[in-house]
Amino acid sequence: MIIQLEKNIAASQKEKLQEKLQSINYEGNEVNTQFGNYIVAVGKKDFDIRSIGTMEGIKDIHKVSDPYKLVSKKWKVKDTVIDLGDDVKIGTGHFPIMAGPCSIESEEQIESTINHLVENGIKIMRGGVYKPRSSPYAFRGLGMDGLKLWYEQAKAAGLKIITEVMMVEQIEAMADYVDIFQVGARNSQNFNLLDALGEVDKPVLLKRGISGTIDELLQAAEYIFSNGNEKIMLCERGIRSYENAYRNCFDINAIAILKEKTHLPIISDPSHGIGLRQFVEPVALASIMGGADGVIMEVHQSPEKAFSDGQQTLSYKQATKTYEKIRRTYKLREEFKLI
Repeated sequence: MIIQLEKNIAASQKEKLQEKLQSINYEGNEVNTQFGNYIVAVGKKDFDIRSIGTMEGIKDIHKVSDPYKLVSKKWKVKDTVIDLGDDVKIGTGHFPIMAGPCSIESEEQIESTINHLVENGIKIMRGGVYKPRSSPYAFRGLGMDGLKLWYEQAKAAGLKIITEVMMVEQIEAMADYVDIFQVGARNSQNFNLLDALGEVDKPVLLKRGISGTIDELLQAAEYIFSNGNEKIMLCERGIRSYENAYRNCFDINAIAILKEKTHLPIISDPSHGIGLRQFVEPVALASIMGGADGVIMEVHQSPEKAFSDGQQTLSYKQATKTYEKIRRTYKLREEFKLI
């Protein structure tokens, strides 16, 4: 059960509410976010919710049976739209393309990528300065020096930045230089990190775990929301299967199901989803028809020379054609109201 509180609710009214919840064996957990104040009440006894909804200081009340309550669509029917400023929005009615290299490698690469994105009307640049790699000997990013360099050039060009944060200790240092924090698949159930990101007023893109279920992804998002941050996006990036013909099993089913289960924006990552350059475009287009609210993809001036993930990265020429097809496909979906 989710109880929405009035902004000016008095302490005495909160106390009476908690006493009422205790009387019916419900535990009331207070959640305060950028946009609202809530009590998430957990219990098993069935009762007439009007007995609480009519109390002073209560704005609204909703029964939500899902274990993930705040991210559930059962109480918030209107989809969340995240506003990054400068007319850059993410959510229903908007379809951002986020593009850039897997890893930030050099000043020259940053400048080249920014020029490519600006020429193609892309407003959000992706890239990694901290890279979780399977091998400890692989390139692991330029760290804060790379992020600061990237930020200065991106800001001058009017681009927003999305990059991965790997540890709680990195959040404070990175916050002034990041528009969207990304939580990678390996950290999707790092609950200490999710708790900490819930305390930051920055959008978070949460990727699905390597073998994570849909419910596990939604529960992970609940950690962020319940700690105070409503600015959350979910990302389908493929899950591990027994198939070895491609990198991951990109789950278009999950996009459609998530759109029904949650009010949060759903972003597709076809680059990691299939892991093969020649198939990134068709997978991206399929994800749009599946209901995605945006696409995040990897591009590089010379993919064969990329420090990481070159096999799934598009060249600028390939990417330019793909952006156009993505926009046309989204326009077609909206025109015919296919979702």
